[in-house]
Amino acid sequence: MTPQNPFERELAQAMTRRHFFSRTSLGLGTLALGSLLNDRLSATAAQSGAKSFGTVNPLHFAPRAKRVIYLFMSGAPSHIDLYDYKPKLAQLTGTELPASVRGNQRITGMTSGQAQLLCVGSPFKFAKYGKGGVELSELLPNIAKVADEIAVVRSMFTEPINHDPAVTFIGTGHQQPGRPTVGAWASYGLGSENRNLPSFVVLLSGSGGQPLQARYWGSGFLPSTHQGVQFRGSGDPVLFVSNPKGMSHQTRRELLDGMRQLNEIQLNAVGDPEIATRIEAYEMAYRMQTSVPELMDIAKEPKEILDLYGAEPGKPSFANNCLLARRLAERDVRFIQLIHRDWDHHSDLPNAIRRQAKLTDQASAALLTDLKKRGMLEDTLVIWGGEFGRTSYSQGEISKTTFGRDHHPRCFSLWMAGGGIKGGITIGSTDDFGYNVAEEPVHVHDFHATILHCLGIAHEKLTFKFQGRDFRLTDIAGNVVQKLLA
Repeated sequence: MTPQNPFERELAQAMTRRHFFSRTSLGLGTLALGSLLNDRLSATAAQSGAKSFGTVNPLHFAPRAKRVIYLFMSGAPSHIDLYDYKPKLAQLTGTELPASVRGNQRITGMTSGQAQLLCVGSPFKFAKYGKGGVELSELLPNIAKVADEIAVVRSMFTEPINHDPAVTFIGTGHQQPGRPTVGAWASYGLGSENRNLPSFVVLLSGSGGQPLQARYWGSGFLPSTHQGVQFRGSGDPVLFVSNPKGMSHQTRRELLDGMRQLNEIQLNAVGDPEIATRIEAYEMAYRMQTSVPELMDIAKEPKEILDLYGAEPGKPSFANNCLLARRLAERDVRFIQLIHRDWDHHSDLPNAIRRQAKLTDQASAALLTDLKKRGMLEDTLVIWGGEFGRTSYSQGEISKTTFGRDHHPRCFSLWMAGGGIKGGITIGSTDDFGYNVAEEPVHVHDFHATILHCLGIAHEKLTFKFQGRDFRLTDIAGNVVQKLLA
């Protein structure tokens, strides 16, 4: 039978032996298209115990969290000045870091040439807060008010010593680029419950500091429908989502319908699932033209909510992004990542960290307070932390008013709260210098395993076959940190 569509006729005429054999397995493309066009398929199949396309049944047990809000502090906040009180280190300020403490650990080229590595304690006061006595710096007065909601992990450690591989590692479980980020894995494993918004959304704030790469929220070798979509605080909320000047909504719809027909013909011809991903991307962009502007309009929030966060409509900020994160969570976005830059304090740390804490402390605490008030904290996992810690010795000279700290991967702190996490506790400890983990070490793979556990996923079982190997977020390691679980 001769194809009636001219495009189909052209493809039929160009059909090769390779095309013929590829078309005998068209089920791949058809299933991919069905999966992507029905954005509830993955979650529905998982809940019913069936396997959805491209996943193993991800809900291996009842999830405690439906979604994740990850407050990522890019540049690496100093654990010694925020979460890990070291009074002995303060007493030893100006003295040489003992060789026995450093051991054979490498240090960066920024301090390896210094004549001395002089200890420097935190100039900030610490106190215990909440029923659990969580110890926090005076720089975090608002987080101190919600101390009973958070679990501080003081014994995190990682392997990379520089920013790009460290951000890549804590984002993907591997130092080399190319693997999916944790948000992409969550999207792939659990799907989306809102057909009008992406399942993985990224919001940026802060200026200066380390550059941010789009691959920090990429999908790696997973279908690109799972990559993070960046929402912007000013101008067009999503780049190119608005119609070009002179194009009506109806014209846009007709154009997309035509492109969809062409893409479906090509999908049937070559069976490439990525074509189905492109089809869904165009459809999602069309739906977002209505959903995103309404979402981003925080001016509709009551004054008391804006004041709680310190948010100012029309002025991009971390505070605005925290409020947007709550609005995204309300709309069932699966993974929301806020990235706030400028925590890389190699010099002038006391003043610089004070500024960054002031920009982030109120809104971080407000997010927990607001979620709890709305009954959402119990099924929303909130995370706060950077890619590694800072050294207990000074980079450069120490003066009465200032000093700096270099990169330090051997120990750092972060906190988790909400969905499945036991609040008001502290996990692990470091030595008197804040230089080495002393008790209960938590590797990045353990951190990732715990996130997936809270979402109802056994980290060893969420895999994707690529280049002949079954890959997973936790690579070939990782243990759930049971003490963190409620």
